[in-house]
Amino acid sequence: MNELSKKDQLYELIRANPFISQQDLAVQLRLSRSAVAGYIAGLIRDRRLLGRAYVLPDNRPIVCLGGANLDRKLRSHATLKMGTSNPARQDESFGGVARNIAENLARLSTPVSLITVIGDDSSGKALLAHADAAGIDTRGTLRLQGVCTGTYTAVLDDHGEMMLALADMALYDALTPEFLDTRQPQRNVAALTVADMNLPVETLQLLLADAARDAIPLVIVAVSQPKMSHLPQDLRGLRLLILNQGELETRVGRALKTEAELLAACREVQAQGAQDVIVTRGGTGVAYTTQGGLAHLEAPDARIVDVTGAGDAFSAAVCWSLFHGSEDLSLACRRGLRLSAMTLECEETVCPYLSADILAEIHNFDGVPSVPQSFNALYQD
Repeated sequence: MNELSKKDQLYELIRANPFISQQDLAVQLRLSRSAVAGYIAGLIRDRRLLGRAYVLPDNRPIVCLGGANLDRKLRSHATLKMGTSNPARQDESFGGVARNIAENLARLSTPVSLITVIGDDSSGKALLAHADAAGIDTRGTLRLQGVCTGTYTAVLDDHGEMMLALADMALYDALTPEFLDTRQPQRNVAALTVADMNLPVETLQLLLADAARDAIPLVIVAVSQPKMSHLPQDLRGLRLLILNQGELETRVGRALKTEAELLAACREVQAQGAQDVIVTRGGTGVAYTTQGGLAHLEAPDARIVDVTGAGDAFSAAVCWSLFHGSEDLSLACRRGLRLSAMTLECEETVCPYLSADILAEIHNFDGVPSVPQSFNALYQD
């Protein structure tokens, strides 16, 4: 076998597994370690690889870190009555903010990997199998013995609106800075990092420090008002924070009743180090920071079937837009609103008929939004 074919064969092995060791390459190709190192150096000189962890220039993923759990949705058949039994229908699916974002991205034909934690139960095995089938790289997942995979149970009324949610997610405390250090090869290849606030505060601090040092854009997505306590005070290194108005109020410690108060709160978060902030605002749409202040977009009309996952779809589309090189938050938010509306109109947590074409067709046309300017949808993060 000549030198060119050996180099090509090595390249294809790396394409199949960017984290393959030089020893494994040597064994599979029947070469010495030094010969493998020589071929890799040649591929790097040819710009077919980008160096550490054998990064392929056309295949750097979005790395999502945080929650992946079993979602249970209980939907009442009639108006909910407190303090008594209500007839309901139960559906189960896979959820978690980071996992939902990762699946949306995978369905949008984006290379994506997920770093999360599961238990040694059937739910965890099924979750990973589903993620792998969707095209998500789950090799960075932590598997814990003797614990159950996280669960999220939402109670919906007969109109599909969430009335209450219960989350059993203590196992995410295992996603410590020390654990993340063991996943440095996966993290180093990221084109964009997305973290949810299921992560401990120390872990988010590490991600912020790494983002500031390595210049890999970091997006943090809120998950609930109680978990706003996980967000560090120093946000230097943060490209974008996505949260709803209630979560922003929790962050700044006050109610935000006027546009001026909302702007002041966003500026406060930016003063802490965040480059930009996107605020989802329920019935009044979304707001996002600009150089001159705040801009607003209303959302398209949507026939609400189920609100679960709509906020995660919004975040995924924003991240997709950043990943594809657009720094225009107006465009990113319009794409987010499109994806969110589609998710509202289906029963699944992640809309099953997504495609990248749906977002790619939304462009800038002299600043004119390409979504209808009315809002009837409630967005939940």
